[in-house]
Amino acid sequence: MSAFRQAMGYIFGQEGGFTANPADPGNWTGGAVGQGVCRGTKFGISSASYPDVDIADLTLEQAGQIYRRDYWDRIAGDALPPPLALLVFDAAVNSGVGRAARWLQATVGAEQDGMIGPLTLAAVHAHAGHEPGGAAEIALCAQFLARRIMFMADLPTWRIFGLGWARRLSHLPFQATRMTNATSVAVVPAALPTPAPSPADATP
Repeated sequence: MSAFRQAMGYIFGQEGGFTANPADPGNWTGGAVGQGVCRGTKFGISSASYPDVDIADLTLEQAGQIYRRDYWDRIAGDALPPPLALLVFDAAVNSGVGRAARWLQATVGAEQDGMIGPLTLAAVHAHAGHEPGGAAEIALCAQFLARRIMFMADLPTWRIFGLGWARRLSHLPFQATRMTNATSVAVVPAALPTPAPSPADATP
């Protein structure tokens, strides 16, 4: 099973199924309550970000295509060590691709331009070492996750949503470790939970 398919199993489980709460600005095609049409959010794909998508009828396959194109490929997921790829991918989905890329670049001492290219990847692999799942790779993953935790804990909405976000962040290292063992990772859970609010639009 590819690293992307493993990562999607985790993301689908975290982001949940269809919701169309009119009080949530992400459910409106205009990005604000009362603006446009309230088409909802499904599998983490929101009407605010994808106003032309039929959210209610969105399939897992279609959602996977969006995640591959707009998130996984943009963070160069196939070129990252699998555990780190999951951490960066989840951060990109939750807080934006550019922010996730800058956290990674800051972690490995690369230029923080928000785009993961050859120089960033070279720095990543220099820090990760040559042993998959080794001490250097684990340290790199921990440093990246620490930057994300500090950002999220500093958000003004942490008091409201922090417990749910903390659960997600606490679960990530265990799931990231399993990324090195493809046979132990489920692709899509049977039941999808209601998604927690995302800090993606928060001011850094």
